[in-house]
Amino acid sequence: MARRSTNTALKHRPEDLGTPKMRWGSDVVAAVARELDFKYIALVPGASYRGFHDSLVNYLGNENPQMVTCLHEEHAVSIADGYGKATDEPMAVALHSNVGLMHATMTIFNAWCDRTPMVIFGATGPVDANKRRPWIDWIHTAKDQGALIRHYTKWDDQPSSPIAAVESVLRANQIARTAPFGPVYVCLDVGLQEEPLQEEVRIPDASRYAPPEPPFAPSAVVKQAREVLKQAKFPVILMGRMSRGQADWDRRVKLAEALNAPVLTSSNDPSSFPTTHPLHLAPPALRPSKQAMALVKKADVVLSLDWLDLAGYLRGCLGASQTQTPADKTIIHCSMDTYRTNGWSMDHQALPAADIPVAACPDTFVEQMLEGFGRKRPAAAGLKTITHWTRTPVGRSRPKEGAPMTLMDMALTVREFARSRPVSFARLPIGWPGEAAEFSGPLCFMGNDGGGGVGSGPGHAVGTALALQGKGRLVVGVLGDGDYLMGCNALWTATHMDLPLLIVIADNRSYYNDEMHQERVAVMRERPVRNRWIGQRLDDPPVDLIAMGLAQGFDGEAPVSTSEDLAAALERGAQVVSKGGRYVIDALVEPGYADSGADQRADMTKQK
Repeated sequence: MARRSTNTALKHRPEDLGTPKMRWGSDVVAAVARELDFKYIALVPGASYRGFHDSLVNYLGNENPQMVTCLHEEHAVSIADGYGKATDEPMAVALHSNVGLMHATMTIFNAWCDRTPMVIFGATGPVDANKRRPWIDWIHTAKDQGALIRHYTKWDDQPSSPIAAVESVLRANQIARTAPFGPVYVCLDVGLQEEPLQEEVRIPDASRYAPPEPPFAPSAVVKQAREVLKQAKFPVILMGRMSRGQADWDRRVKLAEALNAPVLTSSNDPSSFPTTHPLHLAPPALRPSKQAMALVKKADVVLSLDWLDLAGYLRGCLGASQTQTPADKTIIHCSMDTYRTNGWSMDHQALPAADIPVAACPDTFVEQMLEGFGRKRPAAAGLKTITHWTRTPVGRSRPKEGAPMTLMDMALTVREFARSRPVSFARLPIGWPGEAAEFSGPLCFMGNDGGGGVGSGPGHAVGTALALQGKGRLVVGVLGDGDYLMGCNALWTATHMDLPLLIVIADNRSYYNDEMHQERVAVMRERPVRNRWIGQRLDDPPVDLIAMGLAQGFDGEAPVSTSEDLAAALERGAQVVSKGGRYVIDALVEPGYADSGADQRADMTKQK
């Protein structure tokens, strides 16, 4: 039996505080963080921000924000990323000097690509060289620390006085929360933190420095888009990166029903539309399935609501470049991504053709569009003859029993388990079939790693559990074994914070995605495909994934290899989690992706 945490929020409260007064530069930064209502700050302790750390504990009492102690800076950021994906609200992070920032760069990039709000506090110095301790302070000082991540943060600053720090933190919060969201970085000089205040510093009412409301589309653009959709013969909606709000979710459903338009969603993004709805006519997928291709080819109007990689998706459906032979359809593209484009990262994807570009928040645009619809549009010709994906052989199938599991068997087993519970999937692994994705609300799925940063899954699961604690939802992270191995000790934080959480590992004992890449190269070069496994397999010796979970304070059991054993393990895990515990399941699966091919990130070539 794994060790259980007895920590509660009260166990993390400091003692003998009395009535502390604002006396130090770091107290000012902490006071602004509280005024901005940051509930948590994820961190790995470091001497460079020891003054700020003291202020959080002995000035604020480790409350608003409360420290979320982590074992690696990557995990601190990925936990905040998971929290932000579930709430649309920023969580704070503290990183130790340049070295802590270097640790965290990958997950900061993930948060950038995920469009997740986040306020990161860093530290350097002392900037005044005369105040540096020999050796250690020198190697922890950088002249322009923010340059390390400037290409994939929305803004960074290094204030040089307590009053400047007030403005800096207020601005950071405002920028992080302004759509399109993203991480920001405030670097705190040790001298600023540890010097006593020389003058009174006031903390203003944060409401006067709030982010603006999400922008509306111009009325003329709304009218134009509405008329195009009303006249469309076969409109299709690509439902992309949307909010976690229930009211926004309900309006999306109303718009689709008013238009009588088929809806497609991406398996990479958080759930944005009920996948079993009669209008959701293809399983969720990152790349277009055969069903999705048929719908897009048939469409005369495509409404894209912040769809990730619109040009690439249409190219996958239609086989044509969007600059050389643009789609012969009217495209309405609502996105604010152009405000986030820079010359370093190509996460903005290919340039899509758009007949009606809309620079507005997609959920705001949906609300505007609804205002002009009266009667429901009649169904497009042929719409009623399309078989819903849930009624196809794969959609209706059950996992095979008494035999080694494929990933499809595992996915169908997890689908059956989740049908009767309010499950929130914090993550799903590469190759997970869309047919297993039955999402009925905005908190059903939090999306995957936008930046492709392997190892972020455990942290995302912990962040989601932190965000949804007490909400009556069962948080489940379904992780690939490679993702789990790289980030497993992020799970310690879930035990430390006493967060209920179920982790299920899709264990194919390989970096299988890269096996497929090696296969494709071998085919192109007419070399032996059978050697693709070398340098990829994780079974000599096999890694004890359960023991790694037990070491983080989780309960667990022996690996399971059949669908019926997995179903029983899921029930046992749910019982533990329902009582406030944490549980890990190692589900052995045969190497390979699901047969549907609906969600493969790599451009796979079948073995010859």
